[in-house]
Amino acid sequence: MGAHYLSHADILELRRFNTPTIYNGWEAVAERDRLECNCSWGEITDFTPQMGPMTGFAVTVEYVCGDKAERLSRKNPFGDLYEYLAGIPGPKILIAKDLEAPDSKGSIFGEVTGNAYRALGCSGGITDGYVRDVDEGAYGGFKMLAKRLGVGHAYSCPVRFGTAVEMYGTVIEPGMFVHADKYGFIAIPDEETKYLLEAVRGLDGAECKTTIPTGREAGGKSFAQVAKELAEASAEQARISEEFIRKLKSGR
Repeated sequence: MGAHYLSHADILELRRFNTPTIYNGWEAVAERDRLECNCSWGEITDFTPQMGPMTGFAVTVEYVCGDKAERLSRKNPFGDLYEYLAGIPGPKILIAKDLEAPDSKGSIFGEVTGNAYRALGCSGGITDGYVRDVDEGAYGGFKMLAKRLGVGHAYSCPVRFGTAVEMYGTVIEPGMFVHADKYGFIAIPDEETKYLLEAVRGLDGAECKTTIPTGREAGGKSFAQVAKELAEASAEQARISEEFIRKLKSGR
């Protein structure tokens, strides 16, 4: 992975917002249609919601757990994965594709591996398989999003690293910026992150100055008055947001 528009400091600040807010910022500055977003379209569960959002650049692995012969044919598959992760600067999120999903046979995330991944700069992991030891992983600072919980690791075996992987209805490429929390995840190509932090700040601020306070200050007003004020606030929010994004992209 080469240089990124987002610095480590930017990524830490983006962690202060939830994933839907990141999506709002992305759709304002991306050239693609919002329906083309690389985000989780399928059902996914954050099993460590108490940790809040996680942010980082995607590192990918494909794995199997139900193939004993594959596992025994490899001398040190997890050592190879750890070496691969060690060679990529963080912050990182491990995107793990279970090649046996939805008939998952084991977990690649657990207490031992979670602590190892964390030590190698991964703030957490996302898989379309299942996970275990989620509490213990959280104690070590490793967040987990997955399809479900499970018991064993079986013959857990990483087989490929650094490939584009498809899960939850989208494709994630190595090096994409990933933001994930209890709502799911969004993966953003580097070229679409140039104005992301500023857009997230600006659009969130526009909501706080218009539609949100209007909705919260409705006490004692008639429904007709509230509806009128909400419509006016929505129009003002749109105006502020559009003007902000226009100036942002023009460098003014």
